[in-house]
Amino acid sequence: MIDDQYVPMLRAALTRADFTVNAVYALLGNDAHRALGRNQTTPAVRATRGGGDLATLVRLFALQVPVERAHADAALPGLVDALAAAGMLEVSAGEVRALVDVRPYGDEDHDWWIVCDPTSGLDGRQAPMDPSYVLGISEASSSLAQLTIRRPVGRSLDLGTGCGVQALHLAQHASDVVATDVNPRALAMARLTAALNRADIDVRDGSLFDPVAGETFDLIATNPPFVISPPGSQVLVYRDSGMPGDSVVRHLVENAAGHLNDGGWCQILANWAHHRGVDWEDDLGQWLEGQPLDAWILQRELVDPAAYVEMWLADAGLVGTPDYVQRYDAWLDWFDAEGIEAVGFGWLSLRKTDRTPVHRIEEWTGEIAQPVGPSIAAWGDRVDALRGIGDVELLDRTFRQAIDLVEETRGAAGADDPESIVIRLQHGVRRSRQVDTVEAGLVGASDGDLTSGQILDALASLLGRDAGELRSTYAPVVRELVEEGFLV
Repeated sequence: MIDDQYVPMLRAALTRADFTVNAVYALLGNDAHRALGRNQTTPAVRATRGGGDLATLVRLFALQVPVERAHADAALPGLVDALAAAGMLEVSAGEVRALVDVRPYGDEDHDWWIVCDPTSGLDGRQAPMDPSYVLGISEASSSLAQLTIRRPVGRSLDLGTGCGVQALHLAQHASDVVATDVNPRALAMARLTAALNRADIDVRDGSLFDPVAGETFDLIATNPPFVISPPGSQVLVYRDSGMPGDSVVRHLVENAAGHLNDGGWCQILANWAHHRGVDWEDDLGQWLEGQPLDAWILQRELVDPAAYVEMWLADAGLVGTPDYVQRYDAWLDWFDAEGIEAVGFGWLSLRKTDRTPVHRIEEWTGEIAQPVGPSIAAWGDRVDALRGIGDVELLDRTFRQAIDLVEETRGAAGADDPESIVIRLQHGVRRSRQVDTVEAGLVGASDGDLTSGQILDALASLLGRDAGELRSTYAPVVRELVEEGFLV
């Protein structure tokens, strides 16, 4: 990557050209932008014919189209030769071609630039991937960014940083950020990403927790190389750990507590194997045995072996290669020999605790309203509120219905009572629950003034029910409503 002296010049050039997410979208228009999201460049090439520095940068980096040297010099004044010497550009016959991607990235509060390798597979092109390929913004990295809790913290760790995108996010709410990777190319790109965005990030070389031996953090975010592939198969550093099965994820779970401060979180995006004849929740539960960790593990998707193999062979650019069928068949043979009948994909959120740990392991393929990070943090708060208290103490507490809770009723028009009542959350994990009249009344009256027990006593009087019986019957229901976030 380029010397430090050129970083301010590159930042100034990108800023001057307004090389931002919004400006690029405005230049391309909706149709071309959507086509580019499908890896089709033709509409975007047409949209950038008008010239200008922004169009030149889009063509050069996003579309991987060679541009005239004069246009490159105008968009990147004084930088073309330096970037070429650093291996970021190639100059030939009066044209300039990008060898890396510098892409705008951000949200309503930030305009950032990410340095990574060019997008593979543009316009249907297929070629085997370089093992040291550094992935840019992906569905997985976006998911982890949405999953991560954004409360202010002291020390944070981006384990397996790649291009450095998670570290950038962490730098917005953590006093200190450490980012690690085993890929030298990724380390160089992460350092340039940090420098371009004036982010103070300590980027270190090493595998998994090795670079931070003996250190602890308040927050760890990681999108590890979790692909479950046969030993000896092609290794892409960003996705393949070289460790058998899903053991890289198990290693992270079993070692997380040793690198967390009390109350600290470790959040992992991962795959895990479903083994023949074994309940997957029990399998993952074994990873947590003896660990001082609260855990919420959410399986978002379940993929059969054939679909899984096809997905990752395509990701590696191996579709259509002479040994494609051989690789496909060998991978399925290995799955069969290992007893792997499916692969789960999802999120693990682990929090270090000095109390009796609480584990919630579940499948949720329903709707998620992003970001889900606040819901993870709120779950931790609810665990603390409920931990160790019995039914009597629970009913002596006040609760409020969640601010995003809506109630849906169904029944004949004009009927005195609805046939069904459903309460539904609108944020994070959008759970729904069919409730009876007592539950609906309990939730509706929970405004923080009366205790749950007082509300149940009032409902007992109103419905002509025994108050003691109602308390006994609905105390577990109150606990469930709190655990699932309907009451807070």
